[in-house]
Amino acid sequence: MRTRDERTSGAVGPKRARRKFRPRTPEPVQGRKHLEVQTESFLEELSDIPVVQEIECQTDSFLDRPETPIFIPSKTGKDAETQIDEGDLFDFEEEVRPILEILVGKTLEQSLLEVMEKEELAALMAQQRAFLERRNNQLPEVHRLQEQERRRREERERRMAEQKRALEEEKEVAEKMAARALTQQQLHDLVPSVFASLRREGYFYDPVERDVETNFFPRLVDDVQRVLQKKCRARELLDVLSFTPACRRVHRSGKILPQAQ
Repeated sequence: MRTRDERTSGAVGPKRARRKFRPRTPEPVQGRKHLEVQTESFLEELSDIPVVQEIECQTDSFLDRPETPIFIPSKTGKDAETQIDEGDLFDFEEEVRPILEILVGKTLEQSLLEVMEKEELAALMAQQRAFLERRNNQLPEVHRLQEQERRRREERERRMAEQKRALEEEKEVAEKMAARALTQQQLHDLVPSVFASLRREGYFYDPVERDVETNFFPRLVDDVQRVLQKKCRARELLDVLSFTPACRRVHRSGKILPQAQ
Protein backbone atom coordinates (compact mmCIF):
# COMPACT_ATOMS: atom_id res chain seq x y z
CA MET A 1 0.00 0.00 0.00
CA ARG A 2 1.13 3.50 -0.79
CA THR A 3 1.61 6.01 1.96
CA ARG A 4 -0.19 9.33 2.20
CA ASP A 5 2.76 11.26 0.80
CA GLU A 6 2.95 8.92 -2.20
CA ARG A 7 -0.79 9.32 -2.87
CA THR A 8 -0.51 13.08 -2.54
CA SER A 9 2.49 13.23 -4.87
CA GLY A 10 0.68 10.97 -7.35
CA ALA A 11 -2.38 13.26 -7.40
CA VAL A 12 -0.34 16.45 -7.71
CA GLY A 13 1.92 15.07 -10.47
CA PRO A 14 -0.61 15.35 -13.37
CA LYS A 15 -1.64 18.85 -12.27
CA ARG A 16 1.96 19.97 -12.28
CA ALA A 17 2.44 18.41 -15.66
CA ARG A 18 -0.62 20.19 -17.07
CA ARG A 19 0.51 23.45 -15.49
CA LYS A 20 3.95 22.92 -16.96
CA PHE A 21 2.71 22.45 -20.54
CA ARG A 22 0.06 25.21 -20.29
CA PRO A 23 0.95 28.19 -22.54
CA ARG A 24 2.15 31.16 -20.58
CA THR A 25 2.19 34.85 -21.28
CA PRO A 26 5.56 35.91 -22.64
CA GLU A 27 7.71 38.27 -20.64
CA PRO A 28 7.23 41.99 -21.39
CA VAL A 29 9.78 43.77 -23.50
CA GLN A 30 12.25 46.11 -21.88
CA GLY A 31 10.61 49.32 -20.66
CA ARG A 32 7.04 47.93 -20.57
CA LYS A 33 4.92 45.85 -18.17
CA HIS A 34 1.82 43.67 -18.34
CA LEU A 35 -1.60 44.84 -17.10
CA GLU A 36 -4.44 42.60 -16.00
CA VAL A 37 -7.48 42.76 -18.31
CA GLN A 38 -10.77 40.93 -18.32
CA THR A 39 -11.28 38.29 -21.00
CA GLU A 40 -14.83 37.20 -20.01
CA SER A 41 -17.82 37.76 -22.29
CA PHE A 42 -19.52 40.07 -19.72
CA LEU A 43 -17.26 42.70 -18.21
CA GLU A 44 -17.64 43.71 -14.58
CA GLU A 45 -16.17 46.55 -12.62
CA LEU A 46 -13.20 45.68 -10.47
CA SER A 47 -13.54 47.49 -7.18
CA ASP A 48 -11.00 45.56 -5.13
CA ILE A 49 -7.61 46.19 -6.64
CA PRO A 50 -4.84 44.60 -4.64
CA VAL A 51 -1.85 46.68 -3.73
CA VAL A 52 1.19 45.70 -5.77
CA GLN A 53 4.70 46.47 -4.63
CA GLU A 54 7.90 45.62 -6.45
CA ILE A 55 10.79 44.14 -4.49
CA GLU A 56 14.16 43.28 -5.90
CA CYS A 57 16.68 40.78 -4.65
CA GLN A 58 20.27 40.34 -5.71
CA THR A 59 21.88 36.94 -5.45
CA ASP A 60 25.57 36.28 -5.07
CA SER A 61 27.53 35.37 -8.16
CA PHE A 62 28.54 31.78 -8.68
CA LEU A 63 31.95 30.90 -7.38
CA ASP A 64 34.38 29.08 -9.63
CA ARG A 65 34.80 25.42 -8.95
CA PRO A 66 38.18 24.79 -7.33
CA GLU A 67 40.69 22.79 -9.28
CA THR A 68 40.80 19.11 -8.63
CA PRO A 69 43.96 18.25 -6.67
CA ILE A 70 46.47 15.99 -8.37
CA PHE A 71 46.15 12.44 -7.34
CA ILE A 72 49.18 11.34 -5.34
CA PRO A 73 49.23 7.66 -4.58
CA SER A 74 50.19 6.62 -1.14
CA LYS A 75 53.83 5.83 -0.62
CA THR A 76 54.82 2.18 -0.43
CA GLY A 77 58.09 0.53 0.48
CA LYS A 78 60.99 1.74 2.62
CA ASP A 79 63.02 4.95 2.25
CA ALA A 80 66.73 4.68 1.40
CA GLU A 81 69.52 7.22 0.92
CA THR A 82 72.98 7.40 -0.69
CA GLN A 83 75.93 9.80 -0.86
CA ILE A 84 76.98 11.34 -4.22
CA ASP A 85 80.28 13.20 -4.31
CA GLU A 86 81.27 15.97 -6.73
CA GLY A 87 82.13 14.57 -10.12
CA ASP A 88 80.36 11.24 -9.65
CA LEU A 89 77.40 12.05 -11.93
CA PHE A 90 78.82 14.70 -14.30
CA ASP A 91 82.42 15.45 -15.34
CA PHE A 92 82.55 18.51 -17.56
CA GLU A 93 85.89 17.64 -19.13
CA GLU A 94 84.61 14.21 -20.16
CA GLU A 95 81.04 15.17 -21.03
CA VAL A 96 82.03 18.18 -23.17
CA ARG A 97 84.19 16.16 -25.58
CA PRO A 98 81.30 14.68 -27.63
CA ILE A 99 79.68 18.10 -27.87
CA LEU A 100 82.95 19.69 -28.99
CA GLU A 101 83.53 16.89 -31.49
CA ILE A 102 80.05 17.43 -32.92
CA LEU A 103 80.48 21.22 -33.08
CA VAL A 104 83.93 21.00 -34.69
CA GLY A 105 82.80 18.24 -37.06
CA LYS A 106 79.69 20.14 -38.10
CA THR A 107 81.72 23.33 -38.58
CA LEU A 108 84.29 21.55 -40.73
CA GLU A 109 81.55 19.75 -42.64
CA GLN A 110 79.68 23.01 -43.24
CA SER A 111 82.91 24.69 -44.38
CA LEU A 112 83.68 21.81 -46.73
CA LEU A 113 80.12 21.95 -48.06
CA GLU A 114 80.41 25.69 -48.68
CA VAL A 115 83.77 25.24 -50.45
CA MET A 116 82.36 22.37 -52.51
CA GLU A 117 79.29 24.46 -53.31
CA LYS A 118 81.48 27.34 -54.50
CA GLU A 119 83.57 24.98 -56.60
CA GLU A 120 80.40 23.38 -57.99
CA LEU A 121 78.94 26.80 -58.79
CA ALA A 122 82.19 27.81 -60.50
CA ALA A 123 82.15 24.56 -62.48
CA LEU A 124 78.51 25.13 -63.41
CA MET A 125 79.26 28.68 -64.52
CA ALA A 126 82.21 27.46 -66.61
CA GLN A 127 80.04 24.71 -68.08
CA GLN A 128 77.31 27.24 -68.80
CA ARG A 129 79.77 29.58 -70.51
CA ALA A 130 81.13 26.69 -72.57
CA PHE A 131 77.61 25.62 -73.43
CA LEU A 132 76.59 29.14 -74.46
CA GLU A 133 79.73 29.49 -76.55
CA ARG A 134 79.14 26.13 -78.20
CA ARG A 135 75.49 26.97 -78.76
CA ASN A 136 76.36 30.33 -80.31
CA ASN A 137 78.80 28.55 -82.59
CA GLN A 138 76.16 26.00 -83.55
CA LEU A 139 73.34 28.51 -84.09
CA PRO A 140 74.20 29.17 -87.78
CA GLU A 141 74.30 25.44 -88.45
CA VAL A 142 71.01 25.02 -86.60
CA HIS A 143 69.43 27.82 -88.62
CA ARG A 144 70.73 26.25 -91.83
CA LEU A 145 69.33 22.85 -90.86
CA GLN A 146 66.01 24.42 -89.87
CA GLU A 147 65.81 26.26 -93.19
CA GLN A 148 66.70 23.06 -95.03
CA GLU A 149 64.07 21.15 -93.09
CA ARG A 150 61.52 23.88 -93.82
CA ARG A 151 62.28 23.71 -97.56
CA ARG A 152 62.03 19.94 -97.48
CA ARG A 153 58.72 20.15 -95.64
CA GLU A 154 57.36 22.70 -98.10
CA GLU A 155 58.58 20.60 -101.03
CA ARG A 156 57.00 17.50 -99.52
CA GLU A 157 53.73 19.34 -98.90
CA ARG A 158 53.80 20.76 -102.44
CA ARG A 159 54.40 17.32 -103.96
CA MET A 160 51.72 15.81 -101.78
CA ALA A 161 49.32 18.54 -102.91
CA GLU A 162 50.27 17.95 -106.56
CA GLN A 163 49.84 14.21 -106.15
CA LYS A 164 46.52 14.74 -104.43
CA ARG A 165 45.41 17.11 -107.19
CA ALA A 166 46.57 14.62 -109.85
CA LEU A 167 44.67 11.82 -108.10
CA GLU A 168 41.59 14.02 -107.93
CA GLU A 169 41.94 14.86 -111.63
CA GLU A 170 42.39 11.18 -112.50
CA LYS A 171 39.38 10.33 -110.39
CA GLU A 172 37.38 13.09 -112.07
CA VAL A 173 38.47 11.91 -115.54
CA ALA A 174 37.60 8.33 -114.64
CA GLU A 175 34.19 9.45 -113.38
CA LYS A 176 33.63 11.49 -116.55
CA MET A 177 34.67 8.55 -118.75
CA ALA A 178 32.41 6.22 -116.80
CA ALA A 179 29.57 8.73 -117.06
CA ARG A 180 30.25 9.16 -120.78
CA ALA A 181 30.29 5.41 -121.36
CA LEU A 182 27.10 5.01 -119.35
CA THR A 183 25.50 7.89 -121.22
CA GLN A 184 26.52 6.49 -124.59
CA GLN A 185 25.22 3.09 -123.58
CA GLN A 186 21.94 4.60 -122.45
CA LEU A 187 21.64 6.87 -125.50
CA HIS A 188 22.59 4.12 -127.97
CA ASP A 189 19.00 2.90 -128.02
CA LEU A 190 17.44 6.19 -127.00
CA VAL A 191 18.74 8.40 -129.82
CA PRO A 192 16.97 6.63 -132.70
CA SER A 193 13.65 6.66 -130.88
CA VAL A 194 14.09 10.32 -129.95
CA PHE A 195 14.97 11.30 -133.51
CA ALA A 196 12.00 9.33 -134.84
CA SER A 197 9.70 11.06 -132.33
CA LEU A 198 11.13 14.47 -133.27
CA ARG A 199 10.64 13.71 -136.94
CA ARG A 200 7.05 12.76 -136.27
CA GLU A 201 6.54 15.97 -134.35
CA GLY A 202 8.06 17.96 -137.20
CA TYR A 203 11.24 19.16 -135.58
CA PHE A 204 13.37 17.52 -138.31
CA TYR A 205 12.37 18.28 -141.94
CA ASP A 206 13.59 17.98 -145.53
CA PRO A 207 15.32 21.22 -146.54
CA VAL A 208 14.01 21.02 -150.14
CA GLU A 209 10.49 20.44 -148.95
CA ARG A 210 10.79 23.20 -146.37
CA ASP A 211 12.23 25.57 -149.02
CA VAL A 212 9.35 24.74 -151.34
CA GLU A 213 6.85 25.32 -148.54
CA THR A 214 8.38 28.52 -147.25
CA ASN A 215 9.70 30.17 -150.43
CA PHE A 216 8.26 28.64 -153.60
CA PHE A 217 4.64 28.24 -152.62
CA PRO A 218 4.23 31.81 -151.29
CA ARG A 219 5.80 33.30 -154.45
CA LEU A 220 3.71 31.00 -156.63
CA VAL A 221 0.54 32.03 -154.83
CA ASP A 222 1.47 35.70 -155.16
CA ASP A 223 2.18 35.29 -158.88
CA VAL A 224 -1.09 33.43 -159.42
CA GLN A 225 -2.97 36.13 -157.51
CA ARG A 226 -1.35 38.84 -159.63
CA VAL A 227 -2.18 36.95 -162.81
CA LEU A 228 -5.76 36.45 -161.68
CA GLN A 229 -6.02 40.10 -160.76
CA LYS A 230 -4.72 41.06 -164.20
CA LYS A 231 -7.22 38.74 -165.85
CA CYS A 232 -10.02 40.18 -163.77
CA ARG A 233 -9.01 43.70 -164.73
CA ALA A 234 -8.73 42.71 -168.38
CA ARG A 235 -12.19 41.17 -168.31
CA GLU A 236 -13.57 44.26 -166.61
CA LEU A 237 -11.98 46.46 -169.25
CA LEU A 238 -13.24 44.17 -171.99
CA ASP A 239 -16.72 44.27 -170.51
CA VAL A 240 -16.57 48.01 -170.30
CA LEU A 241 -15.29 48.33 -173.85
CA SER A 242 -17.87 45.92 -175.21
CA PHE A 243 -20.70 47.44 -173.20
CA THR A 244 -20.10 51.03 -174.32
CA PRO A 245 -20.64 50.53 -178.11
CA ALA A 246 -23.70 48.42 -177.46
CA CYS A 247 -25.14 51.14 -175.31
CA ARG A 248 -24.45 53.67 -177.99
CA ARG A 249 -26.11 51.53 -180.60
CA VAL A 250 -29.09 51.00 -178.38
CA HIS A 251 -29.26 54.68 -177.71
CA ARG A 252 -29.06 55.49 -181.36
CA SER A 253 -31.63 52.89 -182.27
CA GLY A 254 -33.90 54.34 -179.64
CA LYS A 255 -33.63 57.74 -181.19
CA ILE A 256 -34.26 56.43 -184.71
CA LEU A 257 -37.39 54.47 -183.90
CA PRO A 258 -39.40 57.46 -182.67
CA GLN A 259 -38.49 59.44 -185.75
CA ALA A 260 -39.59 56.66 -188.00
CA GLN A 261 -42.99 56.52 -186.37
